[in-house]
Amino acid sequence: MKIGNFIYMKGKNVFLRAVELEDAEALYQLENDVTIWDLSDTTMPFSRFAIEQYVIESSTNDIFTNKQLRLMIAENMNKKVIGAIDLYNFNPLHRRAGVGILILESYRQKGYASEAMQLLMNYAFSTLQLHQLYCTVSADNKASLALFIRMGFVQTGIYKSWRTKDKSWVDEIFFQYIKNE
Repeated sequence: MKIGNFIYMKGKNVFLRAVELEDAEALYQLENDVTIWDLSDTTMPFSRFAIEQYVIESSTNDIFTNKQLRLMIAENMNKKVIGAIDLYNFNPLHRRAGVGILILESYRQKGYASEAMQLLMNYAFSTLQLHQLYCTVSADNKASLALFIRMGFVQTGIYKSWRTKDKSWVDEIFFQYIKNE
């Protein structure tokens, strides 16, 4: 953990760091990718200005104040941003948070998501002292289902007909990772 360069966690191939203004373009691409809008309930595009304002406003990146934390995922070798990972609905009283991850399409299926998730889990359980992480995954999102299962998350529920996709209803799977203490 190197706070001076905003590198929170570093793995073999990727590191996680705070969002910087220079990340506005990558966030603009991620947030405006219509092929994944159904994952985040996005219904309209974000302007560059709105993305830049978000980056500026979240510059404190204090999870205890904001109840969420977004970190950028970057490759170690060239420092190129390849995605983002979030903790949301942070609840320090009950020591839990939701987790979400998004990797740019050209970097998927290369193990980056697993490594970034492991780094975030280490941070969540050791630094934030969380007891559990949770997430929901669309039942038709095979890659994300495989990721969370591989990371040790356990399916604990199903929200039936939870999302619409291509004019049909899709179930949402609820996963939890509960740390044994």
